[in-house]
Amino acid sequence: MKGNQNHPYAEIVVENQETKVVYQQPYHQLSTFFEGWLVRQQSFLEQLLHSISSDTTNQQTSLIQQVLAHYQEYYEEKAKIPRNDVFLLFCPPWLSSFERSLLWVAGYKPYLVFKIVDGAVNDLKAEQTLRMEEVKVETVKKEKELTETLARLQESVVALPMLALARQVGRLMDGEIFSLDLAVEALNTAMLQVIEGANSLRKSTASKVVEILSPIQIVKFLATAAQFHLQTRRWGLQRDS
Repeated sequence: MKGNQNHPYAEIVVENQETKVVYQQPYHQLSTFFEGWLVRQQSFLEQLLHSISSDTTNQQTSLIQQVLAHYQEYYEEKAKIPRNDVFLLFCPPWLSSFERSLLWVAGYKPYLVFKIVDGAVNDLKAEQTLRMEEVKVETVKKEKELTETLARLQESVVALPMLALARQVGRLMDGEIFSLDLAVEALNTAMLQVIEGANSLRKSTASKVVEILSPIQIVKFLATAAQFHLQTRRWGLQRDS
């Protein structure tokens, strides 16, 4: 029997007494999209770095809107994954193993935003610092709530691979198969709700931080975020090669 520890939530298929891991179509679509998205990310990084020293405030504001729309595009593309493939988001096969090791609920922790701000912006005013701390406290609280919810759901996930395998080889009766289908559907729904909550927290945290910063500070923040994202990608691909 073969397995794949890097992608534990891909579909399990049994053929001729051999277990195989099969990725569904959304994986291939998202993989292609993500590669193109990273190319555009590199282009935006170059524009952001240039904007720090050369652009007017109006030009910076226009660029900021474009970059934020670029991130929104990624969220919208991931949202196209069918409900029955939601587990792919917890261990995305289009990411490197290093990138996956940094994930929290299908994406980066919202608190990472504050670490990036600390590294990118060194001229926060007292009022900005105070407002930033308030957002931090709120973010940490909501992160904890989502982490606890996910931990409870993960206890249910543990038993599913063996149940799915038993179904494939015909060890379950019709009633048991129906119960398994209901359990998987309920778990998919619960996991999707957690992901939506995490995505909402990521977006709201970033939005609140952007509201606190000035245009030039936002440009520096977005440039540092892009550098982190792209460098993480390069390191991950190097380690996997």
